Parts: sequence; C-alpha cells; structure tokens
Amino acid sequence: MPDCSNNGLSKPVELHFTRTNGPVDNAIDGLMDQVGDVAHPDIVREIILAGLKAGQENGGRADLKLMNSSLKEMRFTAKVFGPYRKVRKVTVFGSARTRPDASLYHMATDLGKKLTDAGFMVITGGGPGIMQATNEGAGSEHSFGVNIRLPFEQKPNPVLVGNPRHITYKYFFNRKVAFLKEADAVVLFPGGFGTLDEAMESITLLQTGKLYPLPLIFIDEPAGTYWDRLFNFLNNELSGKGYISYDDFNLIERVTRTEDAVARIRHFYSRYHSLRYVEGRLVIRMSTPLDQGQVDTVKKAFADILIPGGDMQLCGPFDEEINEPELADLSRLVVDFNKRAAQLHIPTGD
Repeated sequence: MPDCSNNGLSKPVELHFTRTNGPVDNAIDGLMDQVGDVAHPDIVREIILAGLKAGQENGGRADLKLMNSSLKEMRFTAKVFGPYRKVRKVTVFGSARTRPDASLYHMATDLGKKLTDAGFMVITGGGPGIMQATNEGAGSEHSFGVNIRLPFEQKPNPVLVGNPRHITYKYFFNRKVAFLKEADAVVLFPGGFGTLDEAMESITLLQTGKLYPLPLIFIDEPAGTYWDRLFNFLNNELSGKGYISYDDFNLIERVTRTEDAVARIRHFYSRYHSLRYVEGRLVIRMSTPLDQGQVDTVKKAFADILIPGGDMQLCGPFDEEINEPELADLSRLVVDFNKRAAQLHIPTGD
C-alpha cells in the first residue's frame, strides 16, 4: 500500500542563493545548458532561485503577479534599449496637455531636432503635448517612447505608432527606471503632477547618488515663471529651513533657450565618458586625456572631495573592467573619493 501521509507531495526544499541546494542547483544548471546561450549564468541562476523562493514564501497571487509583471517589463526594456547602448539619449519630460500652438510645444519640437542633429536620441513618455513635440522634432528613427497603461486609454502619439522603440508599461515604477536608467541627460519642461514627480525623483536620485552624474536641465520660455516659482519654494522652504543643502542646487541647470540646453549637454560629455568604482576607488573614464598639469590643477581645485591624504592619478584600465572591453582605450583618472564628506554625489554602483 503506498504511503499517502504527505498526500503525494515532496517535502519543500529550503533554498539558498549560495550553491548549497544540491539537486536543485544541478537542475538549474541543466536547464540553462538545455536552453543555451545564457549570458551571465550566475545572475540568471539567482533570478530563477528568487522566483522559486517567492513561490514558496508567498501564498498571495497578487504579490507573485506583481513580481512576474515587473520582471517581464524590465526584461523587455533591456531588449528594446540594448541595441542602442552606445548612443547617448536624452529623456524629456513635460505636460501632456501642452497644445501644438503653444510656444513651449514649438520649443520642445526644436529641442528634439537639435538633439538629433547633435547625435542624441530622445526618450519621452510617448504621449501627446511636450512628449509628441519632442518626438516630432527628433523623428521616429531617433525616438523612444515609454508609455503607461492607464484606466483611461492613452495611445502612443502619431510619431511612435508602430515604432519598435515604443514600450507600454503597467507599472509607473518600471517606467521611471527606463526613463532614468537609460538617460544620459534629462530635460524638464513645465507640466503637471507627473512632471513634478519626475523632477523630484530625478533630483533625489542625483542627490543621493543613486543616479550617475548627468545634466539635469529645467527649461521654460523666456517670460515663463513656472520654474521660478518652484525654485523659490525650494529655496525658501526646503533650503531655508535646512531640509536640503543649498549645494544641492548645483545638481540643476536652468535655461530658457533650446540651444543652451543642447550646448550644456554636449559640454558635459566633451571629455567625461563614464565612471565606476574599482576596489573602493572612483575611476572616471574620459574620451580625451588630461595631462599631468591638468591633473594637478583639478586635484588642487577639488582637494575637498579626497579622503585625507588621498590622490588623483592617471591610469589605464583595471583588470576589474575586463567586462567592458569597448572602453579599454579610454583614459582614466583614479580618485581617492571621500564619499562621506564630499558634496559631489556620485553613486557607489550598489
């Protein structure tokens, strides 16, 4: 007679992200071998384990659906943006209600064109107003649209209809990740609650070092008061009462001309390429090198961001950067960066 004491179910296996799961680890390895061509199998293994652990730990279907949808949306985001990693992109935020006859609409169209002429692609929310104007200026072939599924229907603007670089998200938080993770610069036009939310999130991520340094530009028409009033509030109520540091305003640039916005973005990337941490040291990669005299000048000017007794030195690529062979020829400035004391907010890569 068969043993039915456990109703035919096997005893749950306690799973760990370390390789201590015995047959389960072997099964996952075998599954990846069977599928083939799995990049970074160590990470994919942990994704699979996270899914299995979530299934064990969460009896609620809603939690699992959220995890499932989030992962699928982020996978598709990486798939769409992946072929364009080497092209710099500018995310443009602004009101969906700006009419085509408004001066701000014409400014957004002009900005999109000027960015494309300068070699950039643009990312918008994919809807009407400022978003459509920017996509019109940039053209379909230079545009990404990251739209959101809402209770009321929101269709992609005409520039993005049928565009393979148009994504519709279920969750705002995934959409925000795409907006900022893929951006090399952010430009904000006046807008409603959504635009203000995007503005505050961009500032917060820069301020806390969760976003790599990039130009964050607030633009308005020459006679506009939108950003003036907002920044008066930020200065008087937040900075004035000690909720933020006045130095945080250094993260922001304000312009009233599209050519100034483009010029500032181009200037930012005229030498700077990217950065990362290697063994706790900040490595700044540059598209054009510095000479030793320039390094000495920079070291003197920014001595306050160094750890006590710290230095700045030119060097070549580190062994830890072997996974980025396309950057091997870039010049590097290694900085003994004092994360705690410095006002410059640079992420640790966590």
